[in-house]
Amino acid sequence: MKVAAIQMVSGPDVAHNLARARHWMTQAASQGAQLVALPEYFCLISSADTDKLAVAEPFGDLANAPLQAALAETAADLGLWLVGGTLPLRGADASHVRNACCVYGPDGQLAARYDKIHLFRFDNGREQYDEGRVLEAGQEPVTVQVGGLKLGLSICYDLRFPELYRAMSFQAGPAPCDLFCVPSAFTYTTGEKHWELLLRARAVENQAYVIAPAQGGRHENGRRTWGHSMIVDPWGEVLACLPEGEGLVLADLDVERLQAVRRQLPALQHRRL
Repeated sequence: MKVAAIQMVSGPDVAHNLARARHWMTQAASQGAQLVALPEYFCLISSADTDKLAVAEPFGDLANAPLQAALAETAADLGLWLVGGTLPLRGADASHVRNACCVYGPDGQLAARYDKIHLFRFDNGREQYDEGRVLEAGQEPVTVQVGGLKLGLSICYDLRFPELYRAMSFQAGPAPCDLFCVPSAFTYTTGEKHWELLLRARAVENQAYVIAPAQGGRHENGRRTWGHSMIVDPWGEVLACLPEGEGLVLADLDVERLQAVRRQLPALQHRRL
């Protein structure tokens, strides 16, 4: 399966962001991608976290959910699997949303939804973030079968919690995940030190491919995200990487390579805890 990770530098104009996402998805499909993944907050990065509340959609009601409808339509039009980055879905109260990743099949039908479990908080004296002010945390790991592969879903800060990836492989059916997706908007500060390190670690310890579409550049609100969207193989090799700016990276997922790594070093069978 050929996969594509799309990198964006999203801003406050939802319609413009959606148009750019559609452009890059079309480019990916034209280059043979069968699965395309968008970054976290592909639809909106603005000056205030509370702006997410204004664009939050009801889940599944496509007549009243233009972002979800657009993702479903694009997946069907291009005939590909689409991991729709993240978008805000209405939460339990009016002051919080779920940061949700929706997966659509080549027929445009919803295949899975994952709500971000781990909420980012950071304060180094110069930069402060606290997603919990606006986001409501998800509770359950989610996997989905995609073209014969078992795909595990995670979002950005989830990357720092290896137990989530173990849970997706070994608590959700007998077979481990073949591929993990990590749509992200890593800060430049943390991404510079930890992004590639963590992605490659998750790939190596789970002997799985990892696709990580990211926000990457200077946004209109002044924030700078790390970018470096990449695809990593189960031996930890970086197959493709885009350091900064809009664009995409592609790679072929080789099932024989996956099986060879697991056969030569059967670490997943050697687990004791």
